[in-house]
Amino acid sequence: MLKQANIKKGVRVLLLVVAAVGSLGACSGQASAGVSSGGTSQKIRIGYFANVTHAAALVGVQSKLFEKYFAADKTKVEFVVFTAGPAVIEAMKGGAIDASYIGPNPALMGYATTGGTALRIVAGATLNGAQLVVEKSINSLSQLVGKTISTPQLANTQDVAARSYLKRQGFPTNIWGDGKIKIVPTDNASTLNLFKERKIAGAWAPEPWASRLVHEGNGKVLLDEKNIWPQQRFITTSLIIGTQFLSKYPQTAETLVRAHVAVTEMLQQPKNAVQVKEFVQSGLLQATGKTLASKTLDRALGNVIFSNDPLAQGLKENIATAQAVGLLRNPSDKFKNIYDLRILNKVLAGTNQQTKKYDALDFGVD
Repeated sequence: MLKQANIKKGVRVLLLVVAAVGSLGACSGQASAGVSSGGTSQKIRIGYFANVTHAAALVGVQSKLFEKYFAADKTKVEFVVFTAGPAVIEAMKGGAIDASYIGPNPALMGYATTGGTALRIVAGATLNGAQLVVEKSINSLSQLVGKTISTPQLANTQDVAARSYLKRQGFPTNIWGDGKIKIVPTDNASTLNLFKERKIAGAWAPEPWASRLVHEGNGKVLLDEKNIWPQQRFITTSLIIGTQFLSKYPQTAETLVRAHVAVTEMLQQPKNAVQVKEFVQSGLLQATGKTLASKTLDRALGNVIFSNDPLAQGLKENIATAQAVGLLRNPSDKFKNIYDLRILNKVLAGTNQQTKKYDALDFGVD
């Protein structure tokens, strides 16, 4: 039986968040933090998820690359593992973490609910890697009518994508997830078990959970999310830094971005494929106590693209989808300072990785 009490509690919290977003709608974003030299912190606390879509963090932690880069600054690195984006935002707002890997929709919510004072997106990390996996007997959305699917957490990136897509296809849900196709936010591990027991008919899940639903749950892909995005590319994971931390410790923020760029380069090189898999497996084991079957990991890694690209052009779509399902009220011009790509462009220019800057468009500085 699904945990309805927990779901209702989560919805009540989100309703308060949505109300706060509306009340802050008239607030403009705080001026972007400076990135001048100097300003080193003695400690940085970095959040991430134990997901393949957060492989940059998994590999960075296991390879000790973060520690290597911060050693010169004599900065201690601490890591905090989360299960979904909204919890990351609450931790950042409460001062429990300084930076994190996170999906775009929680980042938008965190920015909106604080009038732009909580965070900045400083780099991209992962593109793609989310799928709607269902029972093998289901061949269309219409066959899901009267059934239940899950998403990782209310208002997380996959939850917003699922609600928006179903609405566009004529199957809207309310904030409680009620509709012809019911949506019940459930943590990924529980989702897999519920799917195996056929207590839910499917799930809109990130990697590696989508691959686990296929291989361990005997499911099939009804929709790969990339197929509903322009050029089949959508942002799954970004790197954010708390605005106060970015302003107070610009040197530490730059070191973090340098480490992130180095990890991304490692992930992109085919020659590192075996080592990357080992690092991901050891990271998953450390965080969850389990590793993935080799075929599951191969499938999951094959469904994602590791990139520093913040994909700013997709931000309007993220905003529009969250607005369409009632989880965001702010117009797009209220997010004009959410990106600060100056450090990323500086680092990339210095390493000669690219000469063309990433463009923040109308959503920040570059």
